[in-house]
Amino acid sequence: MPSFDVVSEADLIEVRNAVEQANKEISTRFDFKGSDARIEQKELELTIFADDEFKVGQVQDVLINKLSKRGVDLRFLEYGKKEKMSGDKLKQYATIRKGITGDLAKKIVKTIKDSKLKVQASIQGDTVRVSGAKRDTLQDVIALLKKEVADAPLSFNNFRD
Repeated sequence: MPSFDVVSEADLIEVRNAVEQANKEISTRFDFKGSDARIEQKELELTIFADDEFKVGQVQDVLINKLSKRGVDLRFLEYGKKEKMSGDKLKQYATIRKGITGDLAKKIVKTIKDSKLKVQASIQGDTVRVSGAKRDTLQDVIALLKKEVADAPLSFNNFRD
């Protein structure tokens, strides 16, 4: 029986490349000359360091620009609050969301059931498995979810015939 998985995962290689490009641009820009502005990445957590509130915003703009150029959906980022460090220096955490939350999974299943398409949807951890008799019906479900669910970036993998 054909099936596929609905997931919400960022491409971590592209995120790492975007962070490296952003750090390279920050190190060469004139307005960051002599400042300690940088971005560090540990797995699914980014830490933005800057000298003041304005420069934190500038570093975020550079990061957003690089992420969007590399095709990473910006809805994966979830910013935390800004923390003061020694002196005027600030740091801000940004986490990269991974997986589908319970509420979003229920919304996806409800959307599929309301569409009256002949498929079954089941929640399996942080993914939603959709299976049906025909491949065309599954492609209709993918098109429906791309149109209806706009709160989170969804990707579809593990497509099996």
